[in-house]
Amino acid sequence: MKPLKALAISLVLAATSALAQENVLNLYSSRHYQTDDALYANFTKATGIKLNRIEAGEDPLIERIRNEGAASPADVLVTVDAGRLWRAEQMGLFQPVESKVLASRLPDNMRNPNNQWFGFSARARVLVYNKSMLKAGEVLNYEDLADPKLKGKVCTRSGGHIYNLSLMSALIEHWGEAKAEAWAKGVVANLARAPRGGDTDQIKAVAAGECAVAISNSYYYVRMMRSENADDRKVIDATALVWPNQKSFGTHMNVSGAGVLKTARNRDAALKYLEYLAGDAAQGYFADGNNEWPVARGAPLNNKALAALGSFKQDTLNISALGKNQALAQKIFDRVGWR
Repeated sequence: MKPLKALAISLVLAATSALAQENVLNLYSSRHYQTDDALYANFTKATGIKLNRIEAGEDPLIERIRNEGAASPADVLVTVDAGRLWRAEQMGLFQPVESKVLASRLPDNMRNPNNQWFGFSARARVLVYNKSMLKAGEVLNYEDLADPKLKGKVCTRSGGHIYNLSLMSALIEHWGEAKAEAWAKGVVANLARAPRGGDTDQIKAVAAGECAVAISNSYYYVRMMRSENADDRKVIDATALVWPNQKSFGTHMNVSGAGVLKTARNRDAALKYLEYLAGDAAQGYFADGNNEWPVARGAPLNNKALAALGSFKQDTLNISALGKNQALAQKIFDRVGWR
């Protein structure tokens, strides 16, 4: 084969390979909302990149990627809770990316300091109280949950659940270990029942009078606000939502987020997907699919139920801290008996 002909064939093959890489994206996602179908379709329409996705629970997906190792076909991991994203980072699953779009659109606290993963929508960890058992203003802060006046009146899910671990991680960052542990011990002393169930169960327990106040992620409450189910409406009528710590560091925030995997074969497409998620249209789909807030600068809030709750002071702690303090948070919960 003549050298020039061989070179031409080589260039054609290289171009074909690059095109193939550019036009496909393999996404591993723990999100499973109907609005995400439009999110994916619009990405393909805007970029011409075909999107293949595998959906499963958060922890099983992370384990799957780790077990697949270098052979993993996954380009991007999308999951919920900064603590899980941090776990994936600690396993060495992500790679850093540089993007002017992400740097300009996403606030500093929504970006991992090493640019390995990013938050694209936010949820708040709020307090929900029974309006017939507590007066407005009796619970205003996370600290109030440890006040002896609430003995036998607090409900919460397991201390080992990632949502409570992330909250505790934030409190450790703000208060230090000693104060955070004293708080956790006080909460355990005030429990109305042993921790069990999910956040929706806590809200229903509050409405039923089994406890006076509970900790919950905001989207569970908003989901019931938007429900047409009569029982859900009764729960909302019987309860009220509190944005904790408005006069101090603000309400604890967590995220749905994503990162490009170290083994990504379609890196350019993966970066385009993350930049797409930071755009206004995707922010609407990404956030509204689970009643969360868009986080990109200037992104509109189209969810009427969220808008009806009004504005509040959000904790601006960098989301990486929610993972950094996770092991200590678990040790504290174990020591105080928050099972």
